[in-house]
Amino acid sequence: MPITVNLDVMMAKRKMSLNELSEKVDITLANLSVLKTGKAKAIRFTTLEAICKALDCQPGDLLEYVNEV
Repeated sequence: MPITVNLDVMMAKRKMSLNELSEKVDITLANLSVLKTGKAKAIRFTTLEAICKALDCQPGDLLEYVNEV
């Protein structure tokens, strides 16, 4: 998939664990894990907003387009 999720990178930069982010964003560990591993097919804007708020970042810090040639 040409969209890469860099959630693990931002979590490392903020020194935040998956458990801590899960509590702050009120999302299950399973759903965050799907995002973190890049297996998600979609993300709600409300979820993206909550993650950005918790990690103090922009959506572009989490999502990256990689052209597959």
